[in-house]
Amino acid sequence: MTASRTPLGSEDSASLRASLASRDEILARLREILAESFELEAARITAEARLREELDLDSIDAIDLAVRLEEETGIKLADDELHGVRRVGDVVELVHAKLAGRAAQ
Repeated sequence: MTASRTPLGSEDSASLRASLASRDEILARLREILAESFELEAARITAEARLREELDLDSIDAIDLAVRLEEETGIKLADDELHGVRRVGDVVELVHAKLAGRAAQ
């Protein structure tokens, strides 16, 4: 039996909405996504880990990750925003900023 997960920034989750999904929450969920989607060991997935060099994600994997994050958060990640992403922590910061921007609207 698998546990039900609430997507980041979901309107159904008052705690995530109230906290704008903290960086720690985003990192934890991103770890789960990367481990599940790309069969990575969770211990390898740190904020400092480089997506291409250390986690072996290629450009197709990056697109898959972006789609998964969009599904999880309901935010659109533009191609030009994704080009600057090199580390897991960069992804966390991008998602956090987009969620905060959405909440401010």
